[in-house]
Amino acid sequence: MKSSLSILSGALITSITSSFIPNSRNAFFSTSLSAEDALVKDGMIKSDLDSALDKEISYEPGKADTDFARKFGDRAGKDVKTVGEAFADFTKRLGHPVQALYRNGVSDIVGTTHLIMISVRFEIDGIWSLGLLATLDLLLKNYPDKVIAADIRAALFGSMGLNAEDLEKEAKTITDWAQGKSQEDVAIALSGEGDSPVAKIAKAAKANDFWMYSKWFGIGLIKIMEIIGLEMESETCYPIMEDWLDKKMEKPYFTACTDSDQYFRTRSKLEMLETLMKEVEIREKKKLAQRLEAKAEEALAKAEREEKLKAVVEADQANQSDPPNDA
Repeated sequence: MKSSLSILSGALITSITSSFIPNSRNAFFSTSLSAEDALVKDGMIKSDLDSALDKEISYEPGKADTDFARKFGDRAGKDVKTVGEAFADFTKRLGHPVQALYRNGVSDIVGTTHLIMISVRFEIDGIWSLGLLATLDLLLKNYPDKVIAADIRAALFGSMGLNAEDLEKEAKTITDWAQGKSQEDVAIALSGEGDSPVAKIAKAAKANDFWMYSKWFGIGLIKIMEIIGLEMESETCYPIMEDWLDKKMEKPYFTACTDSDQYFRTRSKLEMLETLMKEVEIREKKKLAQRLEAKAEEALAKAEREEKLKAVVEADQANQSDPPNDA
């Protein structure tokens, strides 16, 4: 009986202990490893550590055993302009302060374009050029000073090492081709069929495993939608963007949809800004007209007063010149 109670107590203690010590069974069996197994395990860990350390020590930038390194390894170690340096270059070239309402938009274009172009995967094409120019046109369309607006474009292109004529020429090849086309025509070209400029861009992208989507490429596709007469709203553009990029070009489309949404939000804000500026302009013109009217009335009243004063003076002079009547 006592033996049975001892066995039961031991089992209960073991059960309670195991409830508070996770994996106690595994811990028990791990301590039962043979000395040979422990040595093998220690040897494997040491081997893995040595291999990892050797890999880190022998690492050379651009020399990894990957397709990416083999293609772009020659760019390793080269100096890259920072975002701050890009902004400094842009500001120096511009030489004017940017109007406060446009400052954030201009800063976004400068920073985004710089970050796109410093990537080793970036390749310029007509759709990208169209997107960049369309964004600049949208932002600067109603800039108060047209001379400074032109300077902003020139400073951006200069700081990024872009040629304005080349950009406009490449963009024009896309806009000229898109005239009179349908959504299906564009979809066929983006699948790589035909010899159109859009088809050539799509073929090159599909053949390049490292092809990089960027924001201005997505805006370029939106501009094509606008040219062919599609309804320009974010909800209607989503499925088209998905079809063109995902199904036709076989590239991810989620970022493009996000960029299109941001484009439409920005356009809406700029339209509101344009309305506000027109209202301010109308209000200022009304105030100017009222001031001019008040000045005109004041000048007219002054002229009338001067005319009356002149008449009084002339009458006094006439009275003084008449001889006195002695009779």
